[in-house]
Amino acid sequence: MSKEELRRQHQAELARQKNEETARRLAGGGSGSAEGRGPVRTSNELVAYKNVNDIPYSKELIIQVDQRNEAILLPIYGSMVPFHVSTVKSVTSHQDNRTCTIRIIFNVPGTPFSPHDANSLKFQGAIYLKEITFRSKDPRHSSEVVQLIKTLRRQVASRESERAERATLVTQEKLQLANNRMRTMRLPDLWIRPSFGGRGRKLTGTLEAHINGFRYSTSRPDERVDIMYGNIKHAFFQPAEREMITLLHFHLHNHIMVGNKKTKDVQFYVEVMDVVQTLGGGRRSALDPDEIEEEQRERDRKNRINMEFQNFVNKVNDHWAQPQFKGLDLEFDMPLRELGFHGVPHKASAFIVPTSSCLVELIETPFLVVTLSEIEIVNLERVGFGQKNFDMAIVFKDFKKDVLRIDSIPATSLDGIKEWLDTTDLKYYESRLNLNWRPILKTIIDDPEKFIEDGGWEFLNLEGSDSDSENTEESDQGYEPSDAEPESESEDEASDSESLVESDEEDEDDSEENSEEEKGKTWEELEREASNADREKGDESDSEDDRRRKPKAFPKSRFTKSRVPDRRNFKGPPSKKPKFR
Repeated sequence: MSKEELRRQHQAELARQKNEETARRLAGGGSGSAEGRGPVRTSNELVAYKNVNDIPYSKELIIQVDQRNEAILLPIYGSMVPFHVSTVKSVTSHQDNRTCTIRIIFNVPGTPFSPHDANSLKFQGAIYLKEITFRSKDPRHSSEVVQLIKTLRRQVASRESERAERATLVTQEKLQLANNRMRTMRLPDLWIRPSFGGRGRKLTGTLEAHINGFRYSTSRPDERVDIMYGNIKHAFFQPAEREMITLLHFHLHNHIMVGNKKTKDVQFYVEVMDVVQTLGGGRRSALDPDEIEEEQRERDRKNRINMEFQNFVNKVNDHWAQPQFKGLDLEFDMPLRELGFHGVPHKASAFIVPTSSCLVELIETPFLVVTLSEIEIVNLERVGFGQKNFDMAIVFKDFKKDVLRIDSIPATSLDGIKEWLDTTDLKYYESRLNLNWRPILKTIIDDPEKFIEDGGWEFLNLEGSDSDSENTEESDQGYEPSDAEPESESEDEASDSESLVESDEEDEDDSEENSEEEKGKTWEELEREASNADREKGDESDSEDDRRRKPKAFPKSRFTKSRVPDRRNFKGPPSKKPKFR
């Protein structure tokens, strides 16, 4: 059997196993293992001032911003009324010729896109202020107040969102620091992604391996990240070959906070080549000794960094091999570049590389890490019709998760991807069009029994449908004529061909004769013939002037009887009358 037949046979067996597995999982009442989320923490009561006496006194009735208490004071009917800045939805200003208008819109329950606050449920009979407008003659003060309100509102919103994200985080165990013997497992001068953010210049840090986790820290005391071994789902080591960086990547089970960002992917990397721009218009020769020396230094630096990372990875793998970490099943995985292919997983094209347990893209952000054990099926879309590219749709076992799409994969990578999917025991299908997967998965979740009765995923099998259509075409073939009829038809065809050949020869002879007749004579020959004809008919008495006024003869054509036009239709000069014979 050929390699293609063996692959089809293996895919058919995988389809049967996959349909049975999906039927058992759906019969159990679940669409997959959806990750649980922690309880959402409701916001506290918005209290700007606990007592009326805490409100700052102001002699002038103007709009004020109290940043310490996160409140704005608005003059309403001769009194300063405080509002917490979280109740403000938007603030705008509009300047006319002489006045400036400030418009403040508040968050009111019942309006679309308004956040549901606990206070609105607690005080259901309260009356809310939806919008208020002020007019001022001082445009400078108006713009300053609007800017202060926007800045304070942005700060409070950022703090509350960070607090809400931290409330959903899973509590991590405390890091156990290692002794001096284990502190040798460290990598200095690393960058981190995602970065800590904030203002100021970014600093490199050091990654250290401790008893139950990693710690990355910089010279700033507030820039520190702890990654527990128990929270690591996948660990990758990718040395620099065609890329500019060597990296260590950790894909986590639960989110952690890096600075003020909530993430599941943390990466530490080093740039193996310095990005240098040569100043000057002259192009350096390849045989320039300085150029050769610089390239050698870059190769040595890349090899040295890759070796340092490799030594660190080997030490950590030995540490993870201890009995206390046996249940974690951790080991650094390396991408298989020879199986990689180009595609667009998010917005930009990237080089996607498989590993032994994942499909990853670790250079461009956002990162792509897909666990192979969580994949239900893979559908290769837009295959055929002479397309240069095709798409890959990855359906997860958790049908509530969105289907992952990798677009614009070159058609030259199709056979390699099929071979890799078949080797990793992943069932794949092919389709000529892109499918809308959300209603398909919703239908499967709503009625799993009908999905199982209809054959499971076999509605995606184009090979089966093609074979069925071929069988129907063979069964619908019509009556075949007997052996005698083709012979008579062949004789008729032979006689027709002979007649056609004869007619073609006759046409060629006629065309040759016509070509000889239609071959024109020169004007001198025609004029000589015309004069001879006139002389024979007794027209020698005509004067030379009359002959000159006669029209010249034209070549004979199939539409004229004589070579010379009819003289009766010829009109001479107006002074003399034409002669008629």
